[in-house]
Order: sequence, then structure tokens, then C-alpha cells
Amino acid sequence: MERLKASDFPQEVLKLFDGYVHGMLDRREFIDGAAKYAVGGFSAAAMLEALRPNYAMAQQVAKNDPRLKTETVEYASPKGNGTVKGYLARPAKAAGKLPAIVVIHENRGLNPHIEDIARRLALEGYLAFAPDALTPLGGYPGDEEKAVQLFGTLDPAKRLEDLTAGAEYVKTHAESNGRLGTVGFCFGGGICNIFAVRMPDLLASVPFYGAQPAAADVPKIKAPLQIHYAGLDDRINAGWPAFEAALKANNKSYEAYIYPNVNHGFNNDTTPRYDEAAAKLAWQRTLAFFAKHVKA
Repeated sequence: MERLKASDFPQEVLKLFDGYVHGMLDRREFIDGAAKYAVGGFSAAAMLEALRPNYAMAQQVAKNDPRLKTETVEYASPKGNGTVKGYLARPAKAAGKLPAIVVIHENRGLNPHIEDIARRLALEGYLAFAPDALTPLGGYPGDEEKAVQLFGTLDPAKRLEDLTAGAEYVKTHAESNGRLGTVGFCFGGGICNIFAVRMPDLLASVPFYGAQPAAADVPKIKAPLQIHYAGLDDRINAGWPAFEAALKANNKSYEAYIYPNVNHGFNNDTTPRYDEAAAKLAWQRTLAFFAKHVKA
């Protein structure tokens, strides 16, 4: 079966899907809204199914890749939900301690795509750690719709503490050299911005299409930022002008890239919103940024 692209869907349907995956629309509301764009056998329900993730199709690094050591671990989160699980990946034959990257998932917990991102980073020589904010509710349930629903029931303050504790866990891990960066996507991109505000020892933060921090918090940022936005992502991009103004006013170190004609989620290669050219360029920039600021 040929892989579908964002261009195979009306842009209004992609906007409806963005609302659906972020819990602003339920399934019925998506179906009702998309029905007017149905053509031939491509019904609203069929469009929804086609837009769902296909993890097997998109895996870039196999779970059992012999170049890596991976495991699920538990760490303490005394200010959050007590104990949290996460996915740890590192090179199988590392010489000495490694710089660390914490990978923050989207609004559906630690799914196979985010584990794959962690493995990609491990192959680049990092101790990569992806905490699962859904741990208190049993972890990622294997179903995206259920995952989004569960995610919305988490206590936001405790959820943030759980993820912050995950960053501290990997930074202070026995195999870490104490140098820490962070990358996150969607919800996780917003958390990367919060980490930049909260963590004075963070060395680099790379948010992909993440919600921006309040302008009043920008003076607290110490880490250089590399910010990635999708050109068609009006919802998230609306917050960028004020954020950029605050970054400039406070002389913060940042790079910002807006990829034209791509949708929110363009880096996620499990869905048709994936844009290969933009994703590859953004990932090259991400790796170069981490090499400069975290590996250095």
C-alpha cells in the first residue's frame, strides 16, 4: 500500500485531525466535520483511520538493534506521582560516560515512535531517556485515542514534576557525564520550553511545535534554544511573535525555523502529516545543535 501524504487530505481535514488528537474534538465531531470533504470511497471514517499512526511502518531503529542497550527503568518522583517508568537507550559499547538527552513525548504518553526517537539519539552517542507521563495510569495503553483521553485526566502539576524528575534521573545516571539536553514534540515541545525556564543547568533545548512559555519567564532561560515550527500550524504559531520578542529583549541565544507548507506533527513519521524533507532537515539541525552544546 502506498504511503499517504498530507497532500492527499484537504487541509481543513488536517486541521480537524489536529483538534481531534489534542482532545478538542471527539471522534463524532471529527467525523461530522470531515464528512463534507469525503470523496468517493474516502469517507470521513476512512480518513480518520488513514491519519492514525502506523508504528511498524515508521520504525527507523529496531528495538533489538545490537548496537544499543535499551531497557525500561523506574525512577523516583517525590514531588509528582512517586514512581515513574521510562525508556533508557544508550550505545552498547560506550567508552566512558555519555552526554544525556531527555526525550519528551506528545500528549499520549510513551508510544513506540518516541522510543524510536530515543534509539536514534543513542546511536548518535547519547544516553537517551524518554519518561512516560502516563505511568500513574498504567503507561501507554497501545491505543492512541485512549491514550489522549487518559493523558487529559493527569494532574498537570504532578505530571510536570514527573517529567522534571526524569530529566534529573538521566542527568545524574551513573553512565551520564552530567551534560544534559532536551528534545520534545507537541506537548513535549512545550515541556522543553518549561525545562529551559526551570533548569539553569540545561545545556540545550529543542522544542518541536511546542507551546511557548510566558514572556515574564523568558529572563530565567539560560540554555540555548533551537525552535522548530510547522508553517501551517496556526494554533501553536500564534504564540511565537510574543515569545520571539521576549527572547530578543532578553538577549537569549536561540535559533528558530518555520518549515513552510507543513503541518503540526511533521516530524512524526508514523502518520501522513509527516513531511520527509522538513523532518530530515529539522533532525540534522537538532543533532548539530546537540553536538555543539551538549557533546562539546
